[in-house]
Amino acid sequence: MSNYRRHYQKGGLYFFTVVTWNWQPIFHEIKNVEMLRQTFRSVIARRPFTVDAIVVLPDHLHCIWQLPEEDNNYSTRWMLIKKQVSSQLRVTANRRREKPVWQRRFWEHMIRDEADRQRHMDYIYYNPVKHGYVRSPGKWGNSSFSRAVAQGLYDRQWGAYEPTTITGLEYE
Repeated sequence: MSNYRRHYQKGGLYFFTVVTWNWQPIFHEIKNVEMLRQTFRSVIARRPFTVDAIVVLPDHLHCIWQLPEEDNNYSTRWMLIKKQVSSQLRVTANRRREKPVWQRRFWEHMIRDEADRQRHMDYIYYNPVKHGYVRSPGKWGNSSFSRAVAQGLYDRQWGAYEPTTITGLEYE
């Protein structure tokens, strides 16, 4: 058993990677992506946080969250999201009465500064290209890339080639 300790900081900005059980392509179906969106909305209504960037691929997702200034509990939010999604999918429970929808844990990284934030946003938006789903981030509908373009954070043509900011990064 590892001795990993999560870092919790009130008002923290975090990058997350969350993977489906055995990398099953649950989010290949658009109805499941929409269910995930609705789940995020539901959890945000109960436990506020801001999604700064997100990409949902068939078998995993990456996102950046900003927590409220008085709150550091991203683990409960992920538990609620995973539980709500799992309860809505038709998956047979195992002998521990768990539905094998998600890997048990998730990976988090606290964003340290603006350069770190930019590097992780680039990683998020380039991920569908990296996995060969599309030729440019703007062609992938299950991300917040178009919102980032509208905000002036990215050019619509960005990401036709791997950005040097993420060369060698692996967060999955």
